[in-house]
Amino acid sequence: MPERLSSRCRRVFMSPTHAPLVDRVAVVTGGSGGLGSAIARRLADVGATVVVGYHRSAGGARDLVAELVAATGRPHMALPVPVTNSDAMRACASCVIDELSRVDILVNCAGTTRFVPHEDLEALDDGLIDEILSVNVRGTFAAIRAFREPLIASGAGLVVNITSIAAQTAMGSNVIYCASKSAVENMTRSLARALAPTIRVVSVAPGLVDTEFVKSMDAAWRNRQSDMTPLGRLAQASDVADAVIATATLLRFSTGTSIAIDGGRPLS
Repeated sequence: MPERLSSRCRRVFMSPTHAPLVDRVAVVTGGSGGLGSAIARRLADVGATVVVGYHRSAGGARDLVAELVAATGRPHMALPVPVTNSDAMRACASCVIDELSRVDILVNCAGTTRFVPHEDLEALDDGLIDEILSVNVRGTFAAIRAFREPLIASGAGLVVNITSIAAQTAMGSNVIYCASKSAVENMTRSLARALAPTIRVVSVAPGLVDTEFVKSMDAAWRNRQSDMTPLGRLAQASDVADAVIATATLLRFSTGTSIAIDGGRPLS
């Protein structure tokens, strides 16, 4: 009985009435990572055809696409999305249009960082600074610029920038990472004004997300982070993915704002 009920529920959920993003195409940069893959799965769950953008994890992106195709029957695709190469990003946008005819949602999830104590200024070397800013800031802008025209043609284009509460708290993996996320939140506001009314631009700002990378870290440190969060746990990738879906399906009069997914962490 539970198996039959589960199958029936899935059929109902995936019917057009319960799939609000049916016939929509969503591009997720960094889509093969722990956070990006959760977002890609949720987008597919609610009807979207998903382009899983990747940089190095071609195998992971293709495996995820195979999973999504098997689950939904739609022509999801994996695509190398080198966000630091503006010409290549324009080519990516053309490729998506050639294959899927449209782009309605762009989720900027590609990002990079490395843990460096904030007081250790020498360890935050120029190479790391340039890498973080080029991927997190310039790469986000490059993706939006590349997909701007198809998002306009959508008639209801949406950009979701995955930022961090580090943009406000200045507590994160390193000083420049915090600065990069603050820059993207400012960019969200600037571009929401510049691209309105044809494209909405929103930030989703998680607290510490309990991805496989975070789970591999010191357990005592992770437990302290949970204890310092008023809701008593770390963010899950599914929490962030749900916020992206809410932005696309429910919060349709929101633009230029940041949605915190942090369990109240800044309150502690």
